Amino acid sequence: MKAIYKNELKSYFTSMTGYIFVGFMLLFAGIYTLAICLKSGFPSFEYVLSNMSFCFFIIVPVITMKVLSEEKRQKTDQLLYSLPISTTDVILGKYFALLTVLAVPLVIMAFYPVILSAYGTIYFPTAYGALIGFFFMGAAFLAIGLFISSVTESQMIAAGLCFVVLLLNYFISELTSVISSAAYVSFMIVMIVAVLAGVVIYLMTKNLFASFLIGGVLVVAAALTYYAKASLYEGLVKKVMSSVSLFDRFYTFVSGSFNLTEIVFFISVCVLFIFLSVQSLEKRRWS
Repeated sequence: MKAIYKNELKSYFTSMTGYIFVGFMLLFAGIYTLAICLKSGFPSFEYVLSNMSFCFFIIVPVITMKVLSEEKRQKTDQLLYSLPISTTDVILGKYFALLTVLAVPLVIMAFYPVILSAYGTIYFPTAYGALIGFFFMGAAFLAIGLFISSVTESQMIAAGLCFVVLLLNYFISELTSVISSAAYVSFMIVMIVAVLAGVVIYLMTKNLFASFLIGGVLVVAAALTYYAKASLYEGLVKKVMSSVSLFDRFYTFVSGSFNLTEIVFFISVCVLFIFLSVQSLEKRRWS
């Protein structure tokens, strides 16, 4: 894993990718710090990070789109399978390199609250709590981008899909307002998700029996639950959709609350999509 990590990290800074990533983050950090904290006289660095969250729409798809998709397109991924390391080590090496690139501008930005304290009163716990939350949110987005890159050979498709997923996550709270809280609506959506789960399992494993079995069990369980106690489905989808918004969870830190539950959620998203990336690579190894 260490060799993969070093090679990936070196590739980011021997090309322009890493410098563009760092420069892009620092550019907007400087713009918002000037506009919010210095020009407006509002010494709250957490609001700089809140306004910067849109940057992930651009930089995450760009930096993750070729992590695995380019190797699959050029067939160089076959070399990874011949290395005396596990697929998990390969994925973790690439992922930790991405995290390091993300950490570089954030380390520099960590000096901003100290500088701003010369111009006003900075509440450091909130400022640095928001910075930590910003890092973990970025880590979750990078894990999502890594997984999307692992399921396609096209960099453009990987970047486009990643952008759409991040955009949907950003607006997911607003989308809940157009969904009915009626139990039957939530039930129908759960049924569709259960079927899609079976399809995804088939695409990843090519095992028709397993996909039918898991999908069928989920459908039957959902149906039995609905007919036994339909009230459980009232507003269920709206609650779930609201809870999976990474941006909303980050805003908890911006509001001044350092909630470990949100950190655990971000880490769980990272673990889930790293696991899915490993399975995607393993599938290609044996296909």
